[in-house]
Amino acid sequence: MLIRMVCPAPPGSLYGNRVTAERWARILRSLGHRVAIAPGYEDQQCDALVALHARRSAEAVIRFRRRFPEAPLIVALTGTDLYRDIRRSRRAQRALEAADRIVALQPLAADELEPHLRGKLRVIYQSAEPTRGHVRRSREFFDVCVAGHLRLVKDPFRAAYAVRQLPPNSRIRVLHAGEAMEAAMTRKARAEEARNARYYKWLGPLSRARTRRLIAQSRILVLSSRMEGGANVISEAVVDGTPVIASRIPGSVGLLGENYPGYFQVGDTGALTGLLMRAESDSSFYRHLQSHTERLAPLFRPAEERARWKELLSEIARRQTRK
Repeated sequence: MLIRMVCPAPPGSLYGNRVTAERWARILRSLGHRVAIAPGYEDQQCDALVALHARRSAEAVIRFRRRFPEAPLIVALTGTDLYRDIRRSRRAQRALEAADRIVALQPLAADELEPHLRGKLRVIYQSAEPTRGHVRRSREFFDVCVAGHLRLVKDPFRAAYAVRQLPPNSRIRVLHAGEAMEAAMTRKARAEEARNARYYKWLGPLSRARTRRLIAQSRILVLSSRMEGGANVISEAVVDGTPVIASRIPGSVGLLGENYPGYFQVGDTGALTGLLMRAESDSSFYRHLQSHTERLAPLFRPAEERARWKELLSEIARRQTRK
């Protein structure tokens, strides 16, 4: 099949949607399909459309459906779709109605859909390859990484605030990789570094390879987001054996599990401080986090993601044959 993939994020960007689109394109090509990624849809010929982001890709979805009423159409949901837009954006709602299948990155997404749409849902976990080469973790510091752009929805400075309260003998150091999306965020990151120089360092935007190595070299990854559809950084940390401490939001609980021991409530600085101190000082708790991480790893293998895409496309092909 010739598959057109709509992704609003521009080529070369490090936005999660673009990274996901490019990985999915590689998977679909490995399954024998031709794939073209574009920011929209302009009536081009194709056999199927895959659209990332229900709201932002809604125009492309509706345009494709009008031109090809029977062709396969897949809409993939982002965090802002699931936990904001599909409740209040008519455009996003129309895109879901038009879709033959809806892809989400974790199973709790079903709870956010209208009941009549849940039968369309297919969960495809985002995969990651383990970081290559020898990974050396610091003996001097207990490194904690934050890997995400400086955006309000990510609550990007929660880990920095948490380590302000550490005791003098703590070896924790927060290393924060991510691009400031506006000048105010840059100023805030620099001010936090100056105030909290012992425990916090902003590294700015890093390449994907350098970010992956940072995650692998860290003792803990902190994901403090207020909203996520199913963060790929969790799968990257898991396959590299780096335990996650995460805000308790559905997008992360859907990946890590309800009983994962490393949650704190969104914005609860004190709870995050306590978890970080416990991870540093209590080896049994740290091993407990690690054991959960190890059990999750098979979900995020590339072969698993590929198999789910293969099954989805086979399902759609069978559906087309029956029409």
